[in-house]
Amino acid sequence: MPLDVSPQNDGVSTGTISRPGGGKILDSYSPVDGKKIASVSSANETDCLEVIETAKKAFLSWRSLPAPKRGEIVLEIGTRIRHFKTELGTLVSYEMGKSLQEGLGEVQEMIDICVFAAGLSRQLYGLTMQSERPDHRLFEQWHPLGVVGIISAFNFPVAVWSWNAAIAWVCGNTCIWKPSEKTPVSAIAVRNIVCGVLREHHLPEGVFCLLTGDGTIGRQLAESPDIALVSATGSTRMGTQVAQATARRLGKSLLELGGNNAVIIAGSADLTLAIPAVVFGAVGTAGQRCTTTRRLFVQRALYETVQSKLLHAYSQLKIGNPLDEASHMGPLIDKDAVDNYFNAVRRAGEQGGKLLTDARLLTEFESGCYVTPVIIEAENHWQVVQEETFAPILYLMAFDTIEEAVEMQNSVPQGLSSSIFTNDLREAEYFLSSAGSDCGIANVNVGTSGAEIGGAFGGEKDTGGGRESGSDAWKTYMRRQTNTTNYGRKLPLAQGIRFDI
Repeated sequence: MPLDVSPQNDGVSTGTISRPGGGKILDSYSPVDGKKIASVSSANETDCLEVIETAKKAFLSWRSLPAPKRGEIVLEIGTRIRHFKTELGTLVSYEMGKSLQEGLGEVQEMIDICVFAAGLSRQLYGLTMQSERPDHRLFEQWHPLGVVGIISAFNFPVAVWSWNAAIAWVCGNTCIWKPSEKTPVSAIAVRNIVCGVLREHHLPEGVFCLLTGDGTIGRQLAESPDIALVSATGSTRMGTQVAQATARRLGKSLLELGGNNAVIIAGSADLTLAIPAVVFGAVGTAGQRCTTTRRLFVQRALYETVQSKLLHAYSQLKIGNPLDEASHMGPLIDKDAVDNYFNAVRRAGEQGGKLLTDARLLTEFESGCYVTPVIIEAENHWQVVQEETFAPILYLMAFDTIEEAVEMQNSVPQGLSSSIFTNDLREAEYFLSSAGSDCGIANVNVGTSGAEIGGAFGGEKDTGGGRESGSDAWKTYMRRQTNTTNYGRKLPLAQGIRFDI
């Protein structure tokens, strides 16, 4: 196999040293054709404890390496990943089921975040404030946290890990990665690439660690007092468990959870922009993005036109092997996801939903994971619409005023990504105001998916409130310290208190 992936792979790694885990064997099967890719030995509780201890020791030396030097190493990791972009992107596509273009794009995000982090390594700025005391300097600085645990989800097997790891590394932290048990082989491939760079720089074991396994490993990371920060990407249910576990020990968590994202198409919208954005947002990655477009609100005057254009676009979608660049949509991750898809369609129908397209399992594919994308006329208050279903299901609804549309958009538990298509400046500015979208991401004339790494990524409410990647998200991976230096010969005390000594 390419990327040094073997039929049997060690699932526990402290950097250049890998070994079999003491847990169960994870067999990875591709949703593309149902074939087995490889096996990975998962970690058990003892493995986790040993890896945490190694990462703690490595932190003591890694934090002392100047941040720009850490940035150079991260940049080199990105360069090495670039060398394997085609092979790794193909593996990601095959193991997860996303299109080859998306698999390659995910690897490109890894490269880009390494470049971003390398530049950031020279910009970990603090502030100088004006002291109220004479001959005093008041300032703040930022220090590394320690060991960062990263729990990633199957839908982005490698990119989300890199959003966290690249930033955490340049900030001076060591990292332990717990990838999804549904996509462990992609993580093994990344480990093999990264460890080549670590070996060449003679870095200590523990700067980059890998623990494959199920949710028990994630729970152990969340509960460990030696993990300074747990960054978790996944379902709201999982994130709630992580938040509770870290809060019990007064630890830190960064949560990027579910999204129930909406697009608003106003009467003035340019449909040549809106329709492709909605279709890509709804069916890209077979609806298995946290930023997938799940709800569409259309101003009533345009409703019939938009519906007609959507049905025409859906009729042209090619569903098939994601490694075929002609395919627009590949499979769901597994048969459980297929069951969830049909369950949501059934519930929507029971509540009065009207299916505008057929909901079918495509039996010509052996894996049993290919379904048709569905458009359903619905009502926003239905429970099934209020929930996030990780599948290509788009709920279509009409509105009369922009205020009504924004209220509908905001009236779900999640708050990740949102979008409005309009050529009316007032509508756009209202949508972006404090009275507008309550999501962490709000776009104008851009769809809900496809966020750039330069911006902070994440959302509010049940989405968890965390921020990853760009902007000043780096501050989450560091601890703030306020400093005062007295360079005078007097010690002024608060409220004018005096001590005669």
